[in-house]
Amino acid sequence: MSRIGESELIINNRGAVYHLNLRPEELANTIITVGDPSRVSEVSKYFDRIEGKFEHREFITHTGFIGNKRISVVSTGIGPDNIDIVLNELDALANIDFETRTIKSNQTRLTIVRMGTSGSLQASIPVDSFVASTHGLGIDNLLNFYKLMNNEEELQIAQAFNVHTQIGQNGLQPYIASASTYILKEFVTGFHQGITVTCPGFYGPQGRILRLPLQFPDLINQLTNFRFGNHIISNFEMETSAIYGLGKLLNHHCLSLSAIVANRVQQTFSKDGGKAVENLIQKSLEILAKI
Repeated sequence: MSRIGESELIINNRGAVYHLNLRPEELANTIITVGDPSRVSEVSKYFDRIEGKFEHREFITHTGFIGNKRISVVSTGIGPDNIDIVLNELDALANIDFETRTIKSNQTRLTIVRMGTSGSLQASIPVDSFVASTHGLGIDNLLNFYKLMNNEEELQIAQAFNVHTQIGQNGLQPYIASASTYILKEFVTGFHQGITVTCPGFYGPQGRILRLPLQFPDLINQLTNFRFGNHIISNFEMETSAIYGLGKLLNHHCLSLSAIVANRVQQTFSKDGGKAVENLIQKSLEILAKI
């Protein structure tokens, strides 16, 4: 089996993968990702005990236990480019032998759950509610650098989205990937479900106008009005499609959970977004600890 070069997989002096600063034994098989580094401790405070804390740049990891369930919580920072780093390094920790720099013959399938904030694109999904994303639809281009294979439904949704928005005429190539049904089925009660659109920025890419004119001034309405069978676009944010796409390629179970802090249709914002996130963390940990 081919050896992976030092420049391709960077391992530091303590035997840890470069960006995350983790050794393989320091990572659990169930992983929660959060964008905000300060949110790591907001998750791990619910652990019964913390086994280890690790840090490098914006990437902070706490590994510990809820009962007998070993869990790691990892901060990713914002955006699909950071997700490219985090998902690839999480997989490397699980599935590459750091001594021989070769891919292990027996692969480990991780469970990776994003817990973050998001903006609703439906009036019926109010602030302070929760969304479990059935699909991640990316307008960020990250997965166009990988050979992503889609099933027939995914291809049809992506094609219908392209026709509806005409976004492809301006050089963008939307892509789509699905959540793991293994995890998604556990997050039904108390969760809205829908397609989550992932954007490569917060302002123009999400239709916000400050001082700059927009290439897609009607983007919000187009996303809100999109329909494909029973599927609607529930919300948008900046990581889900990258997690779902890379997770699918690497054969991991992935799910994105969002606390809705803004409703772009009603133009409302949560009066206590921190409390909404805390409620999401508590509810989700109770479920994850039992899977």
